[in-house]
Amino acid sequence: MTTSRTGWPKGRIGWIAGTVVLLGLGVLVGLILQNVWLGLTIAAIVSIGWVIAYESWRGRTPGLDDPYDNGAQL
Repeated sequence: MTTSRTGWPKGRIGWIAGTVVLLGLGVLVGLILQNVWLGLTIAAIVSIGWVIAYESWRGRTPGLDDPYDNGAQL
């Protein structure tokens, strides 16, 4: 079985576009608040969350939910 892989994972364009949009919104918020660095910092934090949520939504790890794993429960 031969597959042609380019090294570019499927769906990567979606989260890159989302991250760029979030960074742009961060600059806009920074300009409104008159502090671009604050806007970029907030955008970077939100972008990291966006990437984690996007990859989780895509479901690359089926069967990860383990009802008997109590490690995350308080």
